This record gives sequence, C-alpha cells and structure tokens, in this order.
Amino acid sequence: WVAIILMAPPLAFAAGHLICHQRPERSFVLHGRQLPVCARCTGLYAGAAIAGPMAIVLGASIARRRARLLLSAAAVPTLITWSLEFAGVVPFSNAWRFVAALPLGFAAAWLVLGEIGAMPDE
Repeated sequence: WVAIILMAPPLAFAAGHLICHQRPERSFVLHGRQLPVCARCTGLYAGAAIAGPMAIVLGASIARRRARLLLSAAAVPTLITWSLEFAGVVPFSNAWRFVAALPLGFAAAWLVLGEIGAMPDE
C-alpha cells in the first residue's frame, strides 16, 4: 500500500478517498502530484510498513495486557498534534503530522501481526 501511495496512480487516489480527507494542503506532493492520502495517513502506513518486516524477524509477540498500553502510548503524538490543530492552537506541518503518526502505525501493525501469530495470553 505504501508503494502504491508513493506511485499515486489514479486508482490509489480513488481508494484513498474512502479512507482519508485528501486535503491538498495536508498532503505531500511527489513529482508534482498529490499523494492519495494525507501526511498523517502516510505516516500511519509508513509506520506499519516498517513494523512488518521487523515483527517477522524479531517476533511480534507481546503480552495482551501490555498491548493496550503500547497502542495508547504510540497514539499520544498523533493525539497531541491532532488536538492542538483541531483547537486552532498550533498549525503543524505535514512533516510533523507524518512523524507523529509513525509510532501509531508501527504499534498497530506490530500488534496485529502478533495476534495473527496467535500469541499466548500472559
């Protein structure tokens, strides 16, 4: 999905509309074309893409009781940037939106891959 986003074919842009607001001012532009999802969504997907191979190599298992804590902690940067923007306090750049979303995408993918691997309860 990250590769498709970066290549930005018309089909990816249409699919992106189903999951993202696609506001031009909140999206990266690559080779003169707007990416099919905003910077924050791009960060989520990039974080997930980074987590995938790492989880496979290192093992994705994490105690279920810690999973909520991990996901909550990973969501904090996105929650802070989104909240401050929504309140009109700070207008973050696309780079900040992207970076803030990386941990959430990473943690979510890691946890999903751990569940697919049928990790044991602790």
